[in-house]
Amino acid sequence: MTPGSPSANSHAPVDQVLGELHGAVQRIAANVERVLVGKPDVVRLALVTLLAEGHLLVEDVPGVGKTSLAKALARSIDCTVSRVQFTPDLLPSDITGSSIYNRQENDFEFRPGPIFANIVVGDEINRASPKTQSALLECMEEHQVTVDGNTYPLGSPFMVIATQNPIEMEGTYALPEAQRDRFTARVSVGYPDPQAELAMVDEHAGHNPLDDLRPVSDANQILRLIEAVRRVHLSPEVRRYAVELVSATRRLPELRLGASPRSTLHLVRAARAQAALAGRDFVVPDDIHAVSIPVLAHRLVLTAEAQAARRSPADLIRALLQRVPVPTAALDPSAAFVRSMNNNNAGTPR
Repeated sequence: MTPGSPSANSHAPVDQVLGELHGAVQRIAANVERVLVGKPDVVRLALVTLLAEGHLLVEDVPGVGKTSLAKALARSIDCTVSRVQFTPDLLPSDITGSSIYNRQENDFEFRPGPIFANIVVGDEINRASPKTQSALLECMEEHQVTVDGNTYPLGSPFMVIATQNPIEMEGTYALPEAQRDRFTARVSVGYPDPQAELAMVDEHAGHNPLDDLRPVSDANQILRLIEAVRRVHLSPEVRRYAVELVSATRRLPELRLGASPRSTLHLVRAARAQAALAGRDFVVPDDIHAVSIPVLAHRLVLTAEAQAARRSPADLIRALLQRVPVPTAALDPSAAFVRSMNNNNAGTPR
């Protein structure tokens, strides 16, 4: 077993695991913030999504740094990266790859598409047709591609970072509910404050900071951190709280479609990553609160009446966070995490 392998990390002391995670996240965040100035919360959510083994949808108006965020995160990790510019004439095989006839071998051989990378940046995903968008469904959920009856696994880690412009609707196709449900979180970059915009003008006027960006982590380290996040303790009380919060969205009269069971899984995974980034080896209700809007809001479908009343999914989730009772029982969280690590250590021959 090599020291850099994910399984080697599973037997490291808990303080060492969280220390490595905190240091790596700080380096990646600082790297990305050289490009996306004045948006630490957006960068943090992107890192939460990465460590939660999820996919990120970046949705905002043009020119606020959607693609720059995706590219900067991809370049900060020394792993395979590909970029797909979605257009109306893009075909599913342009993403997944296709079988090409080889005359020398007298047989068909598979040529992988750009989806075969650790981080895939999909620019303006809503400009492709629904047929092409559906090519990502299997990739994002099952981390595999099926072409001509053959299944090809994707590498790990695997993350799709897609951008879309919600304002300009000409020549675009809205993402179907099944597609949106596969994105762990949605984030809006938003306009920078005047000071951040001034700093951006000073730093970006002469050159593109993306050109100077160098990797500060690699795929093996990200896999180790993901393994650590998986073992962050989730008490029965907090687990029940997450289920009750998601279930409550299905009973709201303002919604035609509430959050799915998949969103419950994404919510607890993101909460684990949020807790780990905060230096804790256990999840508290505040972690659920911190990620609930980015994880749940884009999955909800409003009724026509709620749309006319200008209600937003984010407003409804905020109201639910006020109404759903927060667990007050003692969580005794850290002991369970340490016990699980000790059990792993005990079962490993030295």
